[in-house]
Amino acid sequence: MRNDTRLSRMLHVLIHMGRHEERATSETIAQMLGTNAVVVRRTLGLLKEKGYVRSEKGHQGGWSLGKPLSEITLLDIHNALGTSSIFAVGLSTDHPQCLVEQAVNAALNQAFDDAQALLLQRLGEVTLAQLADDFDERYQVALTPAPCA
Repeated sequence: MRNDTRLSRMLHVLIHMGRHEERATSETIAQMLGTNAVVVRRTLGLLKEKGYVRSEKGHQGGWSLGKPLSEITLLDIHNALGTSSIFAVGLSTDHPQCLVEQAVNAALNQAFDDAQALLLQRLGEVTLAQLADDFDERYQVALTPAPCA
């Protein structure tokens, strides 16, 4: 099963948008992500509906942030993308009358619900500005020459 990478990819795009003054075209973003511009427009359209990005048509058009990075959380983007569940693990429902299946599914449901609640809470605590700051720190470390031995 393939992982849904839309959240991490859109976070990546939004951080880039926050670092550049000019608008980013769907084609430029698609090239950066190795995907199709139609996919970019469709996905960013979901974020536009919630006001996280805006778009301008025409020669000087493209995508830009609709809100400052400090006002957008990872949870905001997760929710805007319409992702229903964090986990791709599913329950077996082949034999709904089977008491073993019922016990297994009850335990797994509770574990999945608890884990998802914790993860969603954490996503709501992290802003895109914090991610951008983390990038800045990593970039500065990468530029610092290693000491000679």
